[in-house]
Amino acid sequence: MIKQDLIALIEKKRAELIQVAVTNGLTSSIAIRYSQELDHLLNEYNRKYIKKTRRVASL
Repeated sequence: MIKQDLIALIEKKRAELIQVAVTNGLTSSIAIRYSQELDHLLNEYNRKYIKKTRRVASL
């Protein structure tokens, strides 16, 4: 997955999470699931693009 596609998925999931949380509450099971999905996407982004940048910068 390319960087821009991953960013688009993160933005979409964040918007979905906000909508679900407004409708059902932050502690609803669906909001928790969306939050976990967003966490997964953010972790993937971090693993692929952030940590790699830090390693290169520290060399």
